[in-house]
Amino acid sequence: MSVCIIIIMLVSDQKSIDRYNTRAKSIYRITTRNNEDSGPFNTFASTSLPIADKLTSEYSGVKKAIRIRSGFGNDWIEMGQNVNIPVAGFFADPGFIDFFEYELESGSSHDALLNPNSVVLKKETAIKLYGQKDPVGEIIHVGELGDYIVTGVLKKQRGKSHIKFDALASLSSLKKLEIDSLITPALDSWRNIYSGYIYVELEKGTTPEQVEANLATINAEIYSDMIDRNHKFILQPLLAITPGPLMGNEIGPTLPIIFVYFMAGLAFIIMISAAFNYMNLSIARALTRAREVGIRKVSGATRKQLIFQFLSEAILLSIIALAASHLILLMLKPAFDALNFSRFLHWDLNDNYIVHLITLGFAILVGILSGLIPAFVLSSFQPIEVLKGLSGIRLFSKIGMRKALIIAQFSLSLIFIISVTLVSNQLQMMMHADFGFRTEGIINVRLNEADYHQYKSTLLQQSSILAVAGASHIPAGGRIHHADLWKSPTDESSIETGTFDVDEEYIDMLGLKLLAGTNFQSLRNTSNEIIINENAVHAFGFESPLQALGEVIYDEDTTTELVVIGVVKDYHHAMMVMEISPMLLRYRTDNFRIAHIRLNPENMEAGIGVATSAFTKITDGNKIDYKFFDSELKEYYELLFGDIVRIVGLSSVLALTIACLGLLGIATYTVETKLKEVSIRKVLGATDKQLVMQLSKNFIYLILIAVVISVPIAYFLNNLWLEQIAYRVPISPSVIGGGVLILVVFGLGTIGSQTYRASNVSPVDNLRNE
Repeated sequence: MSVCIIIIMLVSDQKSIDRYNTRAKSIYRITTRNNEDSGPFNTFASTSLPIADKLTSEYSGVKKAIRIRSGFGNDWIEMGQNVNIPVAGFFADPGFIDFFEYELESGSSHDALLNPNSVVLKKETAIKLYGQKDPVGEIIHVGELGDYIVTGVLKKQRGKSHIKFDALASLSSLKKLEIDSLITPALDSWRNIYSGYIYVELEKGTTPEQVEANLATINAEIYSDMIDRNHKFILQPLLAITPGPLMGNEIGPTLPIIFVYFMAGLAFIIMISAAFNYMNLSIARALTRAREVGIRKVSGATRKQLIFQFLSEAILLSIIALAASHLILLMLKPAFDALNFSRFLHWDLNDNYIVHLITLGFAILVGILSGLIPAFVLSSFQPIEVLKGLSGIRLFSKIGMRKALIIAQFSLSLIFIISVTLVSNQLQMMMHADFGFRTEGIINVRLNEADYHQYKSTLLQQSSILAVAGASHIPAGGRIHHADLWKSPTDESSIETGTFDVDEEYIDMLGLKLLAGTNFQSLRNTSNEIIINENAVHAFGFESPLQALGEVIYDEDTTTELVVIGVVKDYHHAMMVMEISPMLLRYRTDNFRIAHIRLNPENMEAGIGVATSAFTKITDGNKIDYKFFDSELKEYYELLFGDIVRIVGLSSVLALTIACLGLLGIATYTVETKLKEVSIRKVLGATDKQLVMQLSKNFIYLILIAVVISVPIAYFLNNLWLEQIAYRVPISPSVIGGGVLILVVFGLGTIGSQTYRASNVSPVDNLRNE
């Protein structure tokens, strides 16, 4: 029940999001579906910003459209953030505040986001930055984006929104930022479908299908000549965003509906198994209450009264379990809050009266379901039979329902055990893999606002620093930069190629192997010179690395010529869940976001100290943000697989425990009905070992059947997700054998606890009345 309450709280939290908005049912988000991609993330929550003006000015049906652009300060997710930027947020239209029904504590909702470089803060953000004083008129420095004046403070929202931010900057700020190349053009860019978000409120009587038809017309008009843009614009209801479908480029933390189904399925399996086990245990102990039923019936009790009595006991037990589950919840909730998913997605697991009502109703329903069959079985005893003697009573002696349940439970347990072993092995393999480049002794420093060349020259003056290299992002991590390249401007299709902006020290820093050509030269660096990997050589149709040298590749605008000056050996430039793909290195220092610093292994602490002091000095006191290269990669894979290991691990423990309890119930029943048989066998000379084997063999068969059923299923199900990963661990006999061993040990331990008890009974006590 504790696990089920956690799930109820999670779904309740997500279901409350955006419900505060009184116009929520008429608000939609324009999403973009990639028609050429059939994968799970083929739809983006983002879209092209110019759509908003065209849709409202040339077509009817849309009452209002609000544009939002990402990139103001830090992202909503706690990864790769600039520690020196105090806020995370978006650029937004002036109408954002009224559209999403926010209220201002200070400032005007009509012009707070009107002028360039104006910013509105959330109440909690204002308190964090300025305490209790009114911050209107204060200046916030937001890294390279410049200074912004506070023009308003939002009151604490009465409900939750799927859009997470600390601050909102005026959308009019974008024009100068785009002109100065401080931010990727999006305001008037039809090609950029990744940075902007559009929300529309439909006019009364307008259907989503009518607006989607208008969007289809816009799509055909604007994108018919863009061969690399084959997509469709779709309206998504505001209330269907979370829980909702899996989407790329989400604007805030959302709960995928598939995760709700998974968690609901887990809760269903747990509670149904527990309810059936309660039936098993109740029926197993029914023999001890048979005389009670007989006496009650002789005393005038009707069957309805007996059913009500036993059903009430089950419901009361369920409600007591509900109360006790809240104690376990005190331990489970902090553990759930500590999950990476929960922390990054800002899930709030708070109980309220709705959760309490749902869980109370849930407990009563579980009590009814688990107590119904035992109530009917116990109330069916005939007084003359149960008062004359109990030895002839048999319950479900010809029905295999309970045995089938035991097999199903142990099968499920083994599937979970094998799955958690494979996920754990996959995580360990990726965390300790050979990526094909050097990570030892290197720290990655986020440059943020630091001047790379000044920082590099300062560091290289110290003996504790061996080398410094610049890069746009780290390889084998979560961030991917790519470009569409053509071998010839006349080609009909492009080749998607991963891109890294680096300098002449990068190849030596990471220990990459140059197969042909030369490295970038510090005295003659040009941005049109590139170094490609082996995979790119084959993708562009070059016969060999040597033959690729001097060849020209065209950038996505088909006018920029890129000249191949070198070829490096393939390495894992993207995460190991993906195949090694075409990649190029390009010398563009303006795009550097990372400084790779190789420390002297004999004095690493001094090297970190030098890196820290130099960074603080050249940035006028900013904090340094660094991580060891190998540790940072491990963090990425821990984020990807760590929570899955913990969730599936907990599921394995629960499933195995419940299965053992079910086996305990049926074993208890069997022992209760065979006590006289065991006594007679002992009188006739049977040993304890023979008795244990005699009583256990049928249960051992159940476990073996479960193994035979579950191993192929576990193999098939785990192959489904493993096949999506380029570099994966095998489903080896040792993995399956280890899971089977765990299952057998726990199963035999459960059986042995009852059969050993039966083998030690006293024949005199059980046969004295025969």
